Amino acid sequence: MTPKIAKFLQAHTPATPCLVLDVDVVEQNFTAMRNAMPSAQIFYALKANPAPEILHRLVALGCGFDCASIEEINMCLAAGAEPAKLSFGNTVKKATAIAAARAAGIDLYVFDCLAELEKIALHAPGARVFCRLAVSSEGAVYPLSRKFGVSTEVAGDLLRRAVDLGVVPWGLSFHAGSQQTRTWAHEVAIGQVAMLFDELEADGIKLGMINVGGGFPTEYLDRTPAIEVFAARIARALTYHFGDSQPQLLVEPGRYLSGNAGVVVSEVVLVSQRDPADPLRWVYLDIGKFGGLIEAESNVIRYRITTPHDGTDDGPVIIAGPTCDSGDTLYDKLDYRLPMRLRDGDRVVLHNAGAYVTTYAAQSFNGFKPLEEYYL
Repeated sequence: MTPKIAKFLQAHTPATPCLVLDVDVVEQNFTAMRNAMPSAQIFYALKANPAPEILHRLVALGCGFDCASIEEINMCLAAGAEPAKLSFGNTVKKATAIAAARAAGIDLYVFDCLAELEKIALHAPGARVFCRLAVSSEGAVYPLSRKFGVSTEVAGDLLRRAVDLGVVPWGLSFHAGSQQTRTWAHEVAIGQVAMLFDELEADGIKLGMINVGGGFPTEYLDRTPAIEVFAARIARALTYHFGDSQPQLLVEPGRYLSGNAGVVVSEVVLVSQRDPADPLRWVYLDIGKFGGLIEAESNVIRYRITTPHDGTDDGPVIIAGPTCDSGDTLYDKLDYRLPMRLRDGDRVVLHNAGAYVTTYAAQSFNGFKPLEEYYL
C-alpha cells in the first residue's frame, strides 16, 4: 500500500468493497519496463484494468495498447491514443468489429487461423497482420496456448497465404502464459519464432515484428523475478538469433503495469466457527469471486491479506465471499491464517489487487453491485 492510498483510506473511509489505485505506481512500472526494454514498443493489455485514469496516464507516457474488442479500441481513442498505437490483439473478432477498427485507422491485427485471416483481409484490406503461435506455458499460473495459437508450420502457411489475400504479413506473436515466473519462457519461444523468420525470408517474406505478449508477473504471496531479469533473457535471445538485424519488439504487459498499483478494501461480514471442536473458522468478506476476485478460484492468485489485528494470535481460516453460491469460496486449500480477534465489521485489505478485479466483477449477482473504484 502506497502512502497516497493509506492517506486516502484514513481521510475518507470509503464504503466497501472498493478498489483504491495509485496511478503513479502504474507510471513507475511503465518506466521500469521502458528502461529495461528500451527498444520495445509497450502496448498495455487494458483488459487488466481499463480505467480512464490509467489510460490517460499511459497515453501521456507514449504507451500503446493491446485491445481485445472494438469497445476497448474506443476506450483508448477516447483517452487520446493514436490509432497507430493500437493493436487489435484478439484472435477472435467479429467482422463488424474489424471493419469499425479499420475505419478508425487501426492497422495491426492478429489471427491464428485461415478463417480469421480471410475475415481481416475482407474487412481491413491492406492491413498489417501477425500470426499467434502456440508455445509452452510452463511456469505460468494461467496457460494460454490451448485456446489460442498455432504451430510454426501452420503459421508459415498462413503468412504465405496473407500475401495472396492482400494483407501485409508483418510478424509473429506468442504468450508465455499469465503470471509467468520462469524467466526463460520467452527466450525459448523466441527461438521458435526465429526459425520461422528464416524460413519465410527464404520465400521472399520479410517479417518486421516479434510480439512476445505479456505474462510478466505481479508479486502476491511469493517473490517473483524482476522485470530486468525477463528483459535480459529476451534481449539475449534476440541478439543470439537475429544479431544486429533485430525485428521490432512488441510487449503487452497487463498485470505487470497495474497489479501492484491497487488494493481492495473489504469488510468482514461474518466469522463463523460451526463446530466448537474444530479450530477452522469461515471468514466471509463483502467481496468474493463474483465481486471481482475470480482469480482466487482454485487458489491460483493468492492475495496478501492484512487486518487491524495483525501481530496477535491467529488461526486457520477458509475465506469466502458473501453470495449464496457455494462456489463463492476464495481460499479453502491453502494455509491462510487470520487473527483470532477478527470480527464482523472489521476491514481487511487485499494487496496488489489492481489488475483483473474490476473487469471480472459481475454486475449484480444476488443484487450485489460492483465494487467502487478510486484512482489517485
